Amino acid sequence: MAHFPKPSEGSWTQHYPELGTGPLSFEDSIDPEFFELERKAIFERAWLNVGRVEQLPKKGSYFTKEIGAAQTSVVVVNSGDGRIRAFHNMCRHRGNKLVWDDHPWEETRGTCRQFVCKYHAWRYSLDGDLTFVQQESEFFELDKSDYGLMPVQVDVWEGFVFVNLNPANTTSLIDFLGPLAQGLAGYPFGEMTDTYSYRADVNSNWKLYIDAFTEFYHAPILHAKQYTPEESRKLAGYGYEGLHYAIHGLHAMQSSWGGMAPPKDPMMVKPIERALRSGNFGAWDKPDIPALQNLPRGINPGRHKQWGLDSFLFFPNFMIVVWEPGWYLTYNYWPTAYNKHIFESSLYFAPAKTVGDRLRQELTTVTFKEFGLQDCNTLEATQTMLESRRVKRFPINDQEIMIRVLHKSVADEVAAYQRDTAGSPVPVS
Repeated sequence: MAHFPKPSEGSWTQHYPELGTGPLSFEDSIDPEFFELERKAIFERAWLNVGRVEQLPKKGSYFTKEIGAAQTSVVVVNSGDGRIRAFHNMCRHRGNKLVWDDHPWEETRGTCRQFVCKYHAWRYSLDGDLTFVQQESEFFELDKSDYGLMPVQVDVWEGFVFVNLNPANTTSLIDFLGPLAQGLAGYPFGEMTDTYSYRADVNSNWKLYIDAFTEFYHAPILHAKQYTPEESRKLAGYGYEGLHYAIHGLHAMQSSWGGMAPPKDPMMVKPIERALRSGNFGAWDKPDIPALQNLPRGINPGRHKQWGLDSFLFFPNFMIVVWEPGWYLTYNYWPTAYNKHIFESSLYFAPAKTVGDRLRQELTTVTFKEFGLQDCNTLEATQTMLESRRVKRFPINDQEIMIRVLHKSVADEVAAYQRDTAGSPVPVS
């Protein structure tokens, strides 16, 4: 593996002096009181990715999203007028969850003409208007126009659907996502519609899993058995060095090398990878999508010939990884407690045209699953020892710069929330 040039300042981290270079505390990942602040400061105020437009293909298509960190559920729907709408998933009569199937805590999706509450059959249009009240005459001066579903801000960027739970929010989605997102405009996300998804309940703080996927310093060691023994020894000897890092506000990205799609030497990879011409980096043969021949300026911004993937962290809990062979994956991290979260990942490929195409996708997908399990298991072990508080500060190297970004961004948002709410009266019912 080659070593790549660093900025003239001498390191990537020193290029961003506001991050500092000293050891970090991970108290923000083990303190229940901080988690409560974090929920309110971040998950009740930031733009959150909840899905993609392909999940809403026609009028009446909907899906629900449980957002435990904000203590709510939302329903997102294609209202049929060219708009996607979102609402708190709550009936206005007695507060019953409106859209659910057998188990009210599980997410669901489907198609409908209207939303009907299971409890008393109140009905709502796809626009959220209350259209029918069972035994309406029994109510006192009930004006149905006052009792529509509670709306949630929703917007779409490059086919990704986001919601913002703060009714006072005035920051547009594109302004929130900033230059890194603008640099991805035009990538053919919408042409990659073969999707494979994973979900796991993880016994670690949500930030610790993001930390794991924002650095590849661990990859030659933790994932050593994913390579042939000889190649594994080479990778461990070389170590890891990124091609490029960029930070814009709350968000960050890195570019990484990509020597295995296809590998320089087929003997670098396992026999099944040679047979299928696929592996962790994806199929060796790029799909026939014209836009992949002229990538947006924000992808591989360093224009390195050795480029293999870009990993984008969009604060607070959404990541996109764009791979040189022509596919991408996403990560979402949904906190449920200070030491627990739900990890979701989806892999997106161009539609398979042959059985071989499908097998290549599935090999990439199961290989990714093994990588993810190795990370997840390690993070649960990390959580247990951080909570011991036997060590309180930890050195972070130059290849782990995005860890500094995430934890500083969280701290800054919590501090801003505390300033904004200082002296606010306690609400009463």
